[in-house]
Amino acid sequence: MALAALRSGSNGRKTKESGSAAPTLQSLKSGQTRARLIEATIRCIVKSGYSNTTTPQIANEAGLSRGAMLHHFENGMALIKAAIIELHEKRLRAFRRAAETDQHDPATLVRTYWRQLQKPAFIAFHELALAARTHADLARILQPLQVEFRERYMAMAFSLFPEWADRDQFNLAMTLSQTVLEGLAINVQTGAADEAMVEPMLKLVEDQIRSMNPLLQKAS
Repeated sequence: MALAALRSGSNGRKTKESGSAAPTLQSLKSGQTRARLIEATIRCIVKSGYSNTTTPQIANEAGLSRGAMLHHFENGMALIKAAIIELHEKRLRAFRRAAETDQHDPATLVRTYWRQLQKPAFIAFHELALAARTHADLARILQPLQVEFRERYMAMAFSLFPEWADRDQFNLAMTLSQTVLEGLAINVQTGAADEAMVEPMLKLVEDQIRSMNPLLQKAS
């Protein structure tokens, strides 16, 4: 893959460390440039897929030169790793926003998650997950990040949903909703499922989650 082929080599570049803890103008600008490259990578993966995404394409999408890209990421896989981390952070931020409310009605939460799955971030991550099956370098990057993400996601979920005292049941409910909704999203995108099935499937997941927690049954 073109991304994996990019190498910066030994360019003798030295990074000056500031003695001050406060961010400098240069460090802020550097952070903004890195963010542009990461977002450009995600957009390119959505548009072209992982195998067809190239580093010149990403640089062009970000409005930067190849040299600027090499200054911030030593190779293409370092950029992919940063993109995966950002995709995970986007998902965690969205989950926290949806859950930081007193109203934990399954209908609201299921539909909020479904809307998230329609966004480019999910398409990009799905592309990466599929590509990792046959790209060993990508798999070595993705798998440990997935484990870390799952641990952070579930720790956040347990803290945000105190009404689920039974953690085993909660873990089961979370796995059920993620597996069904993500699978449904992929099937709708690929034409394997009729869009007319979305609403009844969402309702089925809501009812199943509600049935797994007596407190939710009383509230309904």
